[in-house]
Amino acid sequence: MEIISSRQFHIDVPTAVAIGKFDGIHMGHKELLGYILAQKERGLKSTVFTFDMSAASFFQGTDIKDITTMSEKRIIFSELGIDYLIEYPLDDQTAHILPEDFISDILCGMLNMKYVAAGDDLSFGYKGRGNSDLLTQMSDKHGYEVEIIDKLRYEGRDISSSFVREVIEIGDMELAAKLLGHPYSFTGSVKPGFKLGRKLGFPTMNLYPDSDKILPPKGVYYSEVSFEGAHYPGITNIGVRPTVSEDEHVSVETYLYDFDRDMYGQNIETGLIGFKRPEMRFSSKEELKKMIDSDIADGRSFFGL
Repeated sequence: MEIISSRQFHIDVPTAVAIGKFDGIHMGHKELLGYILAQKERGLKSTVFTFDMSAASFFQGTDIKDITTMSEKRIIFSELGIDYLIEYPLDDQTAHILPEDFISDILCGMLNMKYVAAGDDLSFGYKGRGNSDLLTQMSDKHGYEVEIIDKLRYEGRDISSSFVREVIEIGDMELAAKLLGHPYSFTGSVKPGFKLGRKLGFPTMNLYPDSDKILPPKGVYYSEVSFEGAHYPGITNIGVRPTVSEDEHVSVETYLYDFDRDMYGQNIETGLIGFKRPEMRFSSKEELKKMIDSDIADGRSFFGL
């Protein structure tokens, strides 16, 4: 996959394009992306057009946490088979592009777009005045095909990034996985921690999430860690370790079952499968150890180990 993070570029080959923020890359997004990936059979290169920051953050100054970080999106798009990922700069200049110019100059001129798949709620260009109707109206003039895709629904509700965000915030990891098509996860390099788990007999792997990434409620989760093409069941604590530390830096700390390997510096993905209990403060390390023993035992039952 080729990543383009510039406002000056040109793709020489014809493309099939999907436009959006793609936060979470949920089942609705995957349905949409399936349409442009299918155009590969016609010789079109699958292309995702997105911005380098969220529109809400730029226009409203709102600090909306991401479901997927930019680096995580790149991994997912690449795994899905996307050929080009455009991370277009969002600034005042971009915000004032007329919708018609966005279509003619950027989509057709720079992306060489011959096909576009879009939801009926798409908006683009100055003040969001561009929409799926305008895409359709200008298609004959510029020689591209438009396919408007109905929203995917779950139990009567449109699957959207805001829907996914809501269920993550309440810790419903089972529903989050259904909406996303995969467990909600954190990716990154394993970092050294306090090594308390190792001292207590429960060595763990620590990730420190990006500050822009949404966190579920602090607590203990059944989880799965993936790296090098393999998947390992585990139990994950998300929080600040109130019993042993005053540090408020949130960590994603995972114990893997029947696993003994030095993972420092390795890139892993930790997916949350189910919520077990909230984060707690214990009066002693002995009480903490008893609870960890219980958590691990419950995890073995959960995974059938």
